[in-house]
Amino acid sequence: MRSAHTVEQVRAAEAALMARLPEGALMQRAATGLAHAVARLLGASYGARVLLLVGSGDNGGDALWAGAHLARRGCGVHALLLSRRVHAEGLAALRAAGGRVVDGVAPLAGADYDVVLDGVVGIGGRPGLRPEAVAALEAVRGVPVVAVDTPSGVDVDTGELDGAHVRADLTVTFGTLKAAHLVDPAAAACGPVHLVDLGLDLPPADLEALQPADVAALLPRPAPDAQKYTRGVVGVRAGSATYPGAALLSVAGAATGLVGMVRHVGDSAVTDRVREAHPEVVGPGRVQAWVVGSGGGEAAGEELRAALADGVPVVVDADALAHVEGPLGVPAVLTPHAGELAAMLGEERAAIEARPLHFARHAAAAYDAVVLLKGRHTLVATPAGRVRSTTTGTPWLATAGAGDVLGGLVGALLAAGLDPFDAASVGSWVHGAAATVAADGGPLVALDVARAVPGVVRACLAG
Repeated sequence: MRSAHTVEQVRAAEAALMARLPEGALMQRAATGLAHAVARLLGASYGARVLLLVGSGDNGGDALWAGAHLARRGCGVHALLLSRRVHAEGLAALRAAGGRVVDGVAPLAGADYDVVLDGVVGIGGRPGLRPEAVAALEAVRGVPVVAVDTPSGVDVDTGELDGAHVRADLTVTFGTLKAAHLVDPAAAACGPVHLVDLGLDLPPADLEALQPADVAALLPRPAPDAQKYTRGVVGVRAGSATYPGAALLSVAGAATGLVGMVRHVGDSAVTDRVREAHPEVVGPGRVQAWVVGSGGGEAAGEELRAALADGVPVVVDADALAHVEGPLGVPAVLTPHAGELAAMLGEERAAIEARPLHFARHAAAAYDAVVLLKGRHTLVATPAGRVRSTTTGTPWLATAGAGDVLGGLVGALLAAGLDPFDAASVGSWVHGAAATVAADGGPLVALDVARAVPGVVRACLAG
Protein backbone atom coordinates (compact mmCIF):
# COMPACT_ATOMS: atom_id res chain seq x y z
CA MET A 1 0.00 0.00 0.00
CA ARG A 2 1.23 3.49 -0.81
CA SER A 3 -0.04 5.89 1.82
CA ALA A 4 -0.44 9.66 1.64
CA HIS A 5 -0.23 11.71 4.82
CA THR A 6 -1.13 15.29 5.60
CA VAL A 7 1.39 18.08 6.04
CA GLU A 8 0.57 18.18 9.75
CA GLN A 9 1.22 14.42 10.12
CA VAL A 10 4.50 14.66 8.21
CA ARG A 11 5.76 17.59 10.25
CA ALA A 12 4.91 15.85 13.52
CA ALA A 13 6.72 12.68 12.44
CA GLU A 14 9.74 14.64 11.22
CA ALA A 15 9.94 16.58 14.47
CA ALA A 16 9.86 13.36 16.49
CA LEU A 17 12.60 11.82 14.37
CA MET A 18 14.80 14.95 14.36
CA ALA A 19 14.72 14.97 18.15
CA ARG A 20 16.55 11.61 18.06
CA LEU A 21 19.00 12.41 15.26
CA PRO A 22 22.02 14.70 14.99
CA GLU A 23 21.16 18.16 13.71
CA GLY A 24 20.76 18.22 9.94
CA ALA A 25 20.79 14.43 9.56
CA LEU A 26 17.22 14.21 8.29
CA MET A 27 17.81 16.82 5.58
CA GLN A 28 20.95 14.97 4.57
CA ARG A 29 18.93 11.76 4.11
CA ALA A 30 16.44 13.58 1.92
CA ALA A 31 19.08 15.42 -0.10
CA THR A 32 21.13 12.28 -0.70
CA GLY A 33 18.07 10.43 -1.98
CA LEU A 34 17.20 13.41 -4.17
CA ALA A 35 20.70 13.61 -5.62
CA HIS A 36 20.71 9.88 -6.44
CA ALA A 37 17.35 10.20 -8.20
CA VAL A 38 18.56 13.15 -10.27
CA ALA A 39 21.75 11.31 -11.16
CA ARG A 40 19.71 8.34 -12.39
CA LEU A 41 17.60 10.67 -14.48
CA LEU A 42 20.69 12.28 -16.00
CA GLY A 43 22.37 8.95 -16.72
CA ALA A 44 25.85 10.47 -16.78
CA SER A 45 26.39 13.09 -14.08
CA TYR A 46 29.84 14.33 -15.09
CA GLY A 47 29.53 17.47 -17.15
CA ALA A 48 25.76 17.75 -16.75
CA ARG A 49 24.37 21.21 -16.12
CA VAL A 50 21.92 21.52 -13.21
CA LEU A 51 19.86 24.53 -12.15
CA LEU A 52 18.44 24.80 -8.65
CA LEU A 53 15.41 27.04 -8.08
CA VAL A 54 15.68 27.72 -4.36
CA GLY A 55 13.06 29.12 -2.03
CA SER A 56 13.15 29.77 1.70
CA GLY A 57 11.77 26.46 2.95
CA ASP A 58 13.24 23.07 3.68
CA ASN A 59 12.66 21.99 0.07
CA GLY A 60 15.07 24.75 -0.95
CA GLY A 61 17.56 23.38 1.58
CA ASP A 62 17.12 19.88 0.17
CA ALA A 63 17.79 21.25 -3.32
CA LEU A 64 20.96 23.04 -2.18
CA TRP A 65 22.38 20.00 -0.41
CA ALA A 66 21.48 17.77 -3.37
CA GLY A 67 23.16 20.30 -5.62
CA ALA A 68 26.31 20.01 -3.53
CA HIS A 69 26.23 16.21 -3.94
CA LEU A 70 25.82 16.59 -7.70
CA ALA A 71 28.59 19.16 -7.96
CA ARG A 72 30.96 16.73 -6.26
CA ARG A 73 30.00 14.18 -8.92
CA GLY A 74 31.15 16.57 -11.63
CA CYS A 75 27.93 18.40 -12.47
CA GLY A 76 27.94 22.09 -13.17
CA VAL A 77 25.42 23.37 -10.64
CA HIS A 78 23.86 26.84 -10.59
CA ALA A 79 21.38 28.12 -8.02
CA LEU A 80 18.85 30.88 -8.49
CA LEU A 81 17.83 32.15 -5.05
CA LEU A 82 14.17 33.18 -5.06
CA SER A 83 14.14 34.38 -1.47
CA ARG A 84 16.37 36.60 0.64
CA ARG A 85 16.30 33.85 3.27
CA VAL A 86 17.57 30.45 2.16
CA HIS A 87 19.13 27.50 3.98
CA ALA A 88 22.55 28.92 4.95
CA GLU A 89 24.36 25.60 5.53
CA GLY A 90 23.05 24.17 2.26
CA LEU A 91 24.17 27.25 0.33
CA ALA A 92 27.62 27.11 1.92
CA ALA A 93 27.90 23.41 1.03
CA LEU A 94 26.95 24.12 -2.58
CA ARG A 95 29.55 26.84 -2.91
CA ALA A 96 32.20 24.68 -1.25
CA ALA A 97 31.48 21.93 -3.80
CA GLY A 98 31.97 24.30 -6.71
CA GLY A 99 28.37 25.37 -7.35
CA ARG A 100 27.58 29.01 -7.89
CA VAL A 101 24.68 31.42 -7.54
CA VAL A 102 23.34 33.09 -10.66
CA ASP A 103 22.27 36.72 -10.55
CA GLY A 104 18.62 36.90 -11.54
CA VAL A 105 16.59 35.29 -14.30
CA ALA A 106 18.33 36.87 -17.28
CA PRO A 107 21.40 34.54 -17.24
CA LEU A 108 19.15 31.48 -17.48
CA ALA A 109 18.15 32.10 -21.09
CA GLY A 110 20.25 30.00 -23.41
CA ALA A 111 22.19 28.39 -20.53
CA ASP A 112 21.46 24.91 -21.88
CA TYR A 113 20.64 23.17 -18.58
CA ASP A 114 20.05 19.41 -18.49
CA VAL A 115 17.72 19.43 -15.50
CA VAL A 116 16.03 21.89 -13.15
CA LEU A 117 15.41 21.14 -9.46
CA ASP A 118 12.26 22.78 -8.18
CA GLY A 119 12.90 23.73 -4.56
CA VAL A 120 10.80 26.88 -4.71
CA VAL A 121 8.04 26.13 -2.19
CA GLY A 122 7.89 23.68 0.71
CA ILE A 123 4.97 21.43 1.60
CA GLY A 124 3.45 24.17 3.76
CA GLY A 125 3.29 26.68 0.94
CA ARG A 126 0.09 28.08 -0.47
CA PRO A 127 -1.07 27.27 -4.03
CA GLY A 128 0.26 29.49 -6.77
CA LEU A 129 3.70 30.94 -7.49
CA ARG A 130 5.21 34.40 -7.19
CA PRO A 131 6.06 36.25 -10.40
CA GLU A 132 9.84 35.73 -10.07
CA ALA A 133 9.37 31.95 -9.86
CA VAL A 134 7.07 32.01 -12.89
CA ALA A 135 9.66 34.03 -14.82
CA ALA A 136 12.43 31.58 -13.91
CA LEU A 137 10.38 28.59 -15.05
CA GLU A 138 9.52 30.35 -18.28
CA ALA A 139 13.21 31.03 -18.94
CA VAL A 140 14.01 27.29 -18.76
CA ARG A 141 10.88 26.04 -20.51
CA GLY A 142 11.52 22.67 -22.12
CA VAL A 143 14.19 21.58 -19.64
CA PRO A 144 13.19 18.50 -17.55
CA VAL A 145 12.06 19.50 -14.06
CA VAL A 146 12.50 17.43 -10.89
CA ALA A 147 10.15 18.59 -8.14
CA VAL A 148 11.53 18.43 -4.61
CA ASP A 149 8.84 16.75 -2.46
CA THR A 150 5.90 18.22 -4.41
CA PRO A 151 5.63 20.51 -7.45
CA SER A 152 5.72 24.08 -6.21
CA GLY A 153 2.43 25.90 -6.41
CA VAL A 154 0.06 22.98 -5.76
CA ASP A 155 -2.08 22.47 -2.69
CA VAL A 156 -0.28 19.59 -0.98
CA ASP A 157 -3.14 18.38 1.24
CA THR A 158 -5.98 18.54 -1.31
CA GLY A 159 -4.42 18.09 -4.73
CA GLU A 160 -6.07 21.32 -5.85
CA LEU A 161 -4.58 24.09 -7.98
CA ASP A 162 -5.00 27.84 -7.76
CA GLY A 163 -2.70 29.77 -10.07
CA ALA A 164 0.69 29.07 -11.59
CA HIS A 165 2.46 25.87 -10.59
CA VAL A 166 5.36 23.66 -11.57
CA ARG A 167 4.72 20.78 -13.97
CA ALA A 168 7.38 18.21 -13.14
CA ASP A 169 8.86 15.38 -15.18
CA LEU A 170 9.75 13.59 -11.93
CA THR A 171 8.85 14.22 -8.30
CA VAL A 172 11.12 13.01 -5.51
CA THR A 173 9.22 12.98 -2.24
CA PHE A 174 10.35 12.16 1.28
CA GLY A 175 9.02 9.94 4.04
CA THR A 176 5.56 9.36 2.60
CA LEU A 177 3.34 10.39 -0.28
CA LYS A 178 1.09 13.42 0.03
CA ALA A 179 -2.39 13.97 -1.39
CA ALA A 180 -0.97 16.04 -4.24
CA HIS A 181 0.81 12.92 -5.54
CA LEU A 182 -2.38 10.85 -5.76
CA VAL A 183 -5.18 13.33 -6.40
CA ASP A 184 -5.78 15.28 -9.58
CA PRO A 185 -5.40 17.92 -10.79
CA ALA A 186 -2.12 18.26 -8.85
CA ALA A 187 -1.13 14.63 -9.42
CA ALA A 188 -1.09 15.27 -13.16
CA ALA A 189 1.67 17.82 -12.53
CA CYS A 190 3.92 15.40 -10.62
CA GLY A 191 5.12 13.00 -13.30
CA PRO A 192 6.40 9.71 -11.87
CA VAL A 193 6.80 9.90 -8.08
CA HIS A 194 9.90 8.47 -6.40
CA LEU A 195 9.69 7.99 -2.63
CA VAL A 196 12.79 8.36 -0.44
CA ASP A 197 12.31 6.53 2.87
CA LEU A 198 13.29 8.69 5.84
CA GLY A 199 12.29 6.25 8.57
CA LEU A 200 9.32 8.31 9.76
CA ASP A 201 6.88 6.84 12.28
CA LEU A 202 3.53 7.78 10.76
CA PRO A 203 -0.09 7.11 11.76
CA PRO A 204 -2.55 5.23 9.53
CA ALA A 205 -3.39 7.32 6.47
CA ASP A 206 -6.86 8.28 5.25
CA LEU A 207 -5.61 8.36 1.64
CA GLU A 208 -3.83 5.47 -0.02
CA ALA A 209 -3.23 3.67 -3.30
CA LEU A 210 -3.41 -0.08 -3.74
CA GLN A 211 -0.37 -1.94 -5.05
CA PRO A 212 -0.38 -5.38 -6.74
CA ALA A 213 0.27 -7.24 -3.48
CA ASP A 214 -2.67 -5.45 -1.83
CA VAL A 215 -4.95 -6.37 -4.70
CA ALA A 216 -3.79 -10.00 -4.57
CA ALA A 217 -4.58 -10.13 -0.85
CA LEU A 218 -8.09 -8.80 -1.41
CA LEU A 219 -9.11 -10.70 -4.55
CA PRO A 220 -11.68 -13.44 -3.85
CA ARG A 221 -10.48 -17.03 -4.34
CA PRO A 222 -12.71 -20.11 -4.61
CA ALA A 223 -12.64 -22.34 -1.54
CA PRO A 224 -11.59 -25.97 -2.12
CA ASP A 225 -15.23 -27.06 -1.86
CA ALA A 226 -16.64 -24.11 -3.81
CA GLN A 227 -19.67 -24.34 -6.06
CA LYS A 228 -21.24 -21.67 -8.21
CA TYR A 229 -23.62 -20.37 -5.56
CA THR A 230 -21.06 -20.12 -2.76
CA ARG A 231 -18.74 -18.11 -5.02
CA GLY A 232 -21.42 -15.45 -5.37
CA VAL A 233 -24.15 -14.52 -7.82
CA VAL A 234 -24.31 -11.04 -9.28
CA GLY A 235 -27.36 -9.62 -10.97
CA VAL A 236 -27.21 -6.98 -13.70
CA ARG A 237 -30.15 -4.68 -14.41
CA ALA A 238 -28.76 -2.76 -17.37
CA GLY A 239 -29.47 -1.92 -20.98
CA SER A 240 -32.60 -0.99 -22.87
CA ALA A 241 -33.91 -1.16 -26.41
CA THR A 242 -32.17 2.17 -27.01
CA TYR A 243 -28.87 1.14 -25.39
CA PRO A 244 -28.55 -2.65 -25.60
CA GLY A 245 -24.75 -2.45 -25.75
CA ALA A 246 -24.64 -1.14 -22.18
CA ALA A 247 -26.07 -4.44 -20.94
CA LEU A 248 -23.56 -6.45 -22.97
CA LEU A 249 -20.66 -4.47 -21.56
CA SER A 250 -21.90 -4.42 -17.97
CA VAL A 251 -22.40 -8.18 -18.12
CA ALA A 252 -18.96 -8.57 -19.72
CA GLY A 253 -17.44 -6.82 -16.70
CA ALA A 254 -19.36 -9.03 -14.32
CA ALA A 255 -18.67 -12.27 -16.21
CA THR A 256 -14.90 -12.30 -15.84
CA GLY A 257 -14.73 -15.38 -13.64
CA LEU A 258 -14.72 -13.67 -10.26
CA VAL A 259 -18.17 -15.01 -9.28
CA GLY A 260 -19.98 -18.28 -9.81
CA MET A 261 -22.95 -16.91 -11.74
CA VAL A 262 -24.21 -13.81 -13.52
CA ARG A 263 -27.90 -13.00 -13.99
CA HIS A 264 -29.38 -10.42 -16.35
CA VAL A 265 -32.78 -8.88 -15.78
CA GLY A 266 -34.33 -6.39 -18.15
CA ASP A 267 -35.84 -5.94 -21.61
CA SER A 268 -36.34 -9.42 -23.10
CA ALA A 269 -34.81 -8.47 -26.43
CA VAL A 270 -31.74 -7.17 -24.62
CA THR A 271 -31.53 -10.32 -22.51
CA ASP A 272 -31.60 -12.41 -25.68
CA ARG A 273 -28.62 -10.47 -27.02
CA VAL A 274 -26.80 -10.85 -23.71
CA ARG A 275 -27.28 -14.62 -23.78
CA GLU A 276 -26.06 -14.83 -27.35
CA ALA A 277 -22.84 -13.11 -26.32
CA HIS A 278 -22.62 -14.78 -22.90
CA PRO A 279 -24.34 -18.17 -22.94
CA GLU A 280 -23.42 -18.76 -19.28
CA VAL A 281 -25.60 -15.84 -18.14
CA VAL A 282 -28.99 -16.76 -16.67
CA GLY A 283 -32.23 -14.97 -15.83
CA PRO A 284 -33.97 -13.78 -12.65
CA GLY A 285 -33.22 -15.33 -9.27
CA ARG A 286 -31.45 -14.72 -5.99
CA VAL A 287 -28.29 -12.64 -6.04
CA GLN A 288 -25.71 -11.39 -3.56
CA ALA A 289 -25.34 -8.00 -5.30
CA TRP A 290 -26.95 -5.96 -8.05
CA VAL A 291 -25.49 -3.70 -10.73
CA VAL A 292 -28.05 -1.15 -11.93
CA GLY A 293 -28.22 1.71 -14.39
CA SER A 294 -25.96 1.38 -17.42
CA GLY A 295 -28.06 2.21 -20.48
CA GLY A 296 -31.22 1.85 -18.44
CA GLY A 297 -32.84 5.01 -19.75
CA GLU A 298 -36.29 5.83 -18.39
CA ALA A 299 -36.57 2.46 -16.66
CA ALA A 300 -33.46 2.99 -14.52
CA GLY A 301 -35.38 4.35 -11.54
CA GLU A 302 -37.75 1.39 -11.50
CA GLU A 303 -34.84 -1.05 -11.86
CA LEU A 304 -33.06 0.62 -8.93
CA ARG A 305 -36.14 0.32 -6.73
CA ALA A 306 -36.47 -3.36 -7.62
CA ALA A 307 -32.82 -4.01 -6.80
CA LEU A 308 -33.04 -2.18 -3.47
CA ALA A 309 -36.05 -4.28 -2.50
CA ASP A 310 -33.77 -7.34 -2.36
CA GLY A 311 -31.78 -5.78 0.48
CA VAL A 312 -28.42 -6.80 -0.98
CA PRO A 313 -25.45 -4.55 -1.88
CA VAL A 314 -25.88 -2.54 -5.03
CA VAL A 315 -23.69 -0.77 -7.59
CA VAL A 316 -25.50 2.31 -8.90
CA ASP A 317 -24.21 3.51 -12.24
CA ALA A 318 -25.08 5.85 -15.12
CA ASP A 319 -28.84 6.47 -15.55
CA ALA A 320 -29.68 5.11 -12.10
CA LEU A 321 -27.58 7.79 -10.40
CA ALA A 322 -30.21 10.38 -11.25
CA HIS A 323 -32.64 8.49 -9.01
CA VAL A 324 -30.45 8.52 -5.91
CA GLU A 325 -31.84 11.16 -3.56
CA GLY A 326 -30.28 10.07 -0.27
CA PRO A 327 -28.99 7.04 1.60
CA LEU A 328 -30.22 3.86 -0.07
CA GLY A 329 -30.51 1.69 3.02
CA VAL A 330 -28.22 -1.05 1.71
CA PRO A 331 -24.43 -1.20 1.22
CA ALA A 332 -23.89 0.73 -1.99
CA VAL A 333 -21.25 1.86 -4.46
CA LEU A 334 -22.10 4.93 -6.53
CA THR A 335 -19.99 5.26 -9.70
CA PRO A 336 -20.36 8.75 -11.15
CA HIS A 337 -18.04 10.64 -13.43
CA ALA A 338 -17.56 14.33 -12.72
CA GLY A 339 -20.59 15.41 -14.75
CA GLU A 340 -22.90 12.93 -13.05
CA LEU A 341 -21.65 13.87 -9.59
CA ALA A 342 -22.13 17.54 -10.43
CA ALA A 343 -25.78 16.86 -11.25
CA MET A 344 -26.24 14.86 -8.04
CA LEU A 345 -24.76 17.60 -5.86
CA GLY A 346 -26.07 20.64 -7.73
CA GLU A 347 -22.55 21.79 -8.61
CA GLU A 348 -20.78 22.73 -11.83
CA ARG A 349 -18.71 20.00 -13.47
CA ALA A 350 -15.66 22.27 -13.40
CA ALA A 351 -15.96 22.51 -9.61
CA ILE A 352 -15.94 18.72 -9.26
CA GLU A 353 -12.91 18.41 -11.52
CA ALA A 354 -11.06 21.12 -9.59
CA ARG A 355 -11.77 19.55 -6.16
CA PRO A 356 -12.36 15.82 -6.69
CA LEU A 357 -11.09 14.73 -3.27
CA HIS A 358 -13.36 17.19 -1.50
CA PHE A 359 -16.46 16.28 -3.48
CA ALA A 360 -15.89 12.52 -3.42
CA ARG A 361 -15.76 12.67 0.37
CA HIS A 362 -18.70 15.04 0.54
CA ALA A 363 -20.87 12.81 -1.66
CA ALA A 364 -19.92 9.66 0.24
CA ALA A 365 -21.01 11.28 3.50
CA ALA A 366 -24.18 12.77 2.01
CA TYR A 367 -25.37 9.50 0.48
CA ASP A 368 -23.90 7.19 3.16
CA ALA A 369 -22.35 5.13 0.39
CA VAL A 370 -18.97 4.41 -1.14
CA VAL A 371 -18.45 6.84 -4.02
CA LEU A 372 -16.25 5.85 -6.94
CA LEU A 373 -15.53 9.12 -8.72
CA LYS A 374 -14.16 8.24 -12.15
CA GLY A 375 -11.25 10.15 -13.56
CA ARG A 376 -7.62 9.89 -14.59
CA HIS A 377 -6.94 8.96 -10.98
CA THR A 378 -10.27 7.49 -9.90
CA LEU A 379 -11.08 8.15 -6.24
CA VAL A 380 -12.99 5.72 -4.04
CA ALA A 381 -14.31 7.38 -0.87
CA THR A 382 -16.14 6.07 2.20
CA PRO A 383 -18.66 8.04 4.29
CA ALA A 384 -16.00 8.25 7.04
CA GLY A 385 -13.58 9.99 4.67
CA ARG A 386 -11.19 7.17 3.87
CA VAL A 387 -10.08 7.32 0.23
CA ARG A 388 -8.17 5.18 -2.23
CA SER A 389 -6.75 6.59 -5.44
CA THR A 390 -6.42 4.37 -8.50
CA THR A 391 -3.05 4.82 -10.17
CA THR A 392 -3.43 2.11 -12.82
CA GLY A 393 -4.83 2.85 -16.26
CA THR A 394 -4.04 4.50 -19.56
CA PRO A 395 -5.47 7.52 -21.42
CA TRP A 396 -6.81 5.03 -23.98
CA LEU A 397 -9.31 3.94 -21.31
CA ALA A 398 -11.30 7.11 -21.99
CA THR A 399 -13.63 5.26 -24.35
CA ALA A 400 -17.38 4.64 -24.53
CA GLY A 401 -18.57 1.71 -22.46
CA ALA A 402 -15.52 1.41 -20.22
CA GLY A 403 -17.59 2.57 -17.25
CA ASP A 404 -20.20 -0.14 -17.96
CA VAL A 405 -17.46 -2.77 -17.72
CA LEU A 406 -16.23 -1.24 -14.47
CA GLY A 407 -19.68 -1.31 -12.89
CA GLY A 408 -20.10 -5.00 -13.71
CA LEU A 409 -16.65 -5.80 -12.35
CA VAL A 410 -17.29 -3.98 -9.06
CA GLY A 411 -20.64 -5.74 -8.74
CA ALA A 412 -18.99 -9.13 -9.18
CA LEU A 413 -16.52 -8.35 -6.41
CA LEU A 414 -19.38 -7.27 -4.14
CA ALA A 415 -21.22 -10.51 -4.84
CA ALA A 416 -18.03 -12.48 -4.15
CA GLY A 417 -17.97 -11.07 -0.63
CA LEU A 418 -15.83 -7.92 -0.65
CA ASP A 419 -17.16 -4.92 1.24
CA PRO A 420 -18.10 -1.89 -0.89
CA PHE A 421 -14.83 -0.03 -0.28
CA ASP A 422 -12.64 -2.99 -1.19
CA ALA A 423 -14.87 -4.02 -4.11
CA ALA A 424 -14.80 -0.54 -5.61
CA SER A 425 -11.09 0.08 -5.13
CA VAL A 426 -9.98 -3.40 -6.24
CA GLY A 427 -12.36 -3.26 -9.18
CA SER A 428 -11.05 0.14 -10.24
CA TRP A 429 -7.41 -1.03 -9.92
CA VAL A 430 -8.02 -4.22 -11.92
CA HIS A 431 -10.02 -2.28 -14.52
CA GLY A 432 -7.15 0.17 -15.03
CA ALA A 433 -4.53 -2.57 -15.14
CA ALA A 434 -6.62 -4.56 -17.64
CA ALA A 435 -6.92 -1.48 -19.85
CA THR A 436 -3.15 -1.03 -19.82
CA VAL A 437 -2.64 -4.67 -20.84
CA ALA A 438 -5.34 -4.52 -23.50
CA ALA A 439 -4.09 -1.26 -24.97
CA ASP A 440 -0.45 -2.34 -25.09
CA GLY A 441 0.47 1.24 -25.90
CA GLY A 442 -2.33 1.78 -28.42
CA PRO A 443 -6.11 2.13 -28.70
CA LEU A 444 -8.73 -0.16 -27.24
CA VAL A 445 -12.48 -0.56 -26.93
CA ALA A 446 -14.39 -1.34 -23.76
CA LEU A 447 -14.86 -5.05 -24.45
CA ASP A 448 -11.07 -5.42 -24.70
CA VAL A 449 -10.84 -4.34 -21.06
CA ALA A 450 -13.25 -7.03 -19.88
CA ARG A 451 -11.39 -9.69 -21.84
CA ALA A 452 -8.09 -8.69 -20.21
CA VAL A 453 -9.37 -8.92 -16.63
CA PRO A 454 -8.76 -12.67 -16.09
CA GLY A 455 -5.11 -12.32 -17.15
CA VAL A 456 -4.56 -9.39 -14.78
CA VAL A 457 -6.15 -11.31 -11.91
CA ARG A 458 -4.05 -14.35 -12.74
CA ALA A 459 -0.87 -12.26 -12.71
CA CYS A 460 -1.77 -10.67 -9.37
CA LEU A 461 -2.49 -14.01 -7.74
CA ALA A 462 0.77 -15.45 -9.10
CA GLY A 463 2.66 -12.61 -7.43
